[in-house]
Amino acid sequence: MEETTTPNDGLEFENRIDLSELQESVYKIKNQLHKVIVGQKNMIDLLIVAIFSDGHALIEGVPGVAKTITTKLLSRAMDIDFSRIQFTPDLMPSDILGTSIFNVKSSEFEFKKGPVFSNMVLIDEINRAPAKTQAALFEVMEEKQITMDGKRYPMSAPFIVLATQNPIEQEGTYRLPEAQLDRFLFKINVDYPTAAEELEIVTREQALLKDKKLDQVEKVITGEEILKFRDLITNIKVEKNLLEYIANIVVNTRSNSFLFLGASPRATISILKASKAFAAVAGRDFVTPEDIKNAAIPVLEHRVIVTPEREMEGVTSKQIIEQIIEAVEIPR
Repeated sequence: MEETTTPNDGLEFENRIDLSELQESVYKIKNQLHKVIVGQKNMIDLLIVAIFSDGHALIEGVPGVAKTITTKLLSRAMDIDFSRIQFTPDLMPSDILGTSIFNVKSSEFEFKKGPVFSNMVLIDEINRAPAKTQAALFEVMEEKQITMDGKRYPMSAPFIVLATQNPIEQEGTYRLPEAQLDRFLFKINVDYPTAAEELEIVTREQALLKDKKLDQVEKVITGEEILKFRDLITNIKVEKNLLEYIANIVVNTRSNSFLFLGASPRATISILKASKAFAAVAGRDFVTPEDIKNAAIPVLEHRVIVTPEREMEGVTSKQIIEQIIEAVEIPR
């Protein structure tokens, strides 16, 4: 059966903020994606929350689990510019950002913009490019601008970077530095489909030509609407005790004996932003502890480093974060 969603799953709340239009847009986006994508509910949910939170997302999974096509379909459902950059070991920063070219007629150098000048940028296999090229993304991801020859070139809003990487193949790859990982709002782990979903995938493949998949997805939201919803989400109410809850979770990552590196204050802010978006998508104008829990793992997982001893024992950062969340007292 094709997975469908409803705007609020039958839940009604008395809100001071009208979130009906936002919920309707989320409903439309999901239904467009599920015309092609089978399952992968968690990835789609987190991608939508990241976009409404004004954040970037790192998508990690083995080849063939629909990482790239999901992001392409997501861009098709949105009436915004889209560009794709395939990272390779020989890619240079100028191949991403652009370069100055001498104009013979004017006898001046003119800046030719690179593919990063778009609303949604898909970076395929981000860990295949060397550190110099990865570093070219630092400024543009954080400040949504680049500086070239002393001149500032801002990005058009909305600006979203979605990057994929393969966790298995290590040959010819370069680990992302912590400073760059910290600029991604979420790390999204993509799992294999279930047996039922696998059957649905091959069943659809029988009936649908691959070239026609993208054509099924219609544009259902504009860039202006995304910006409007982001402004709306900033007004979502967060009680003081929930702010303390967020802070306590992050602070505990810095004192945990299983972690070599804890999360930064940017992680605290990211959990706050993402929990507001989770609440808005659920149709509420207030954040609950459950929203914070939903945001904490994808926000923190890539920002902390497990000690070598625990890593050798097979302990993962996700497991430690789950333990920290369980240990921190939930506000009443």
